Amino acid sequence: MARTALGWSRSELAEAANVAERTVSRFEDDETVASETVKALRAALEREGVDLIESGTYRGGVVPPMEGR
Repeated sequence: MARTALGWSRSELAEAANVAERTVSRFEDDETVASETVKALRAALEREGVDLIESGTYRGGVVPPMEGR
């Protein structure tokens, strides 16, 4: 959802996070990836202004960057 909020392809997220595109695919398909990979993906998204909702009613949701709203 966060990647889509930015209008990014899997390859664009992979490049921004410095991981392989296949790794992004595995993550999005709920396959196991290293915790360091998750941190890299999250950091790449947050650098672009995406807020990830970690608790409450909307836990797991995404707040897109301001210019996207």
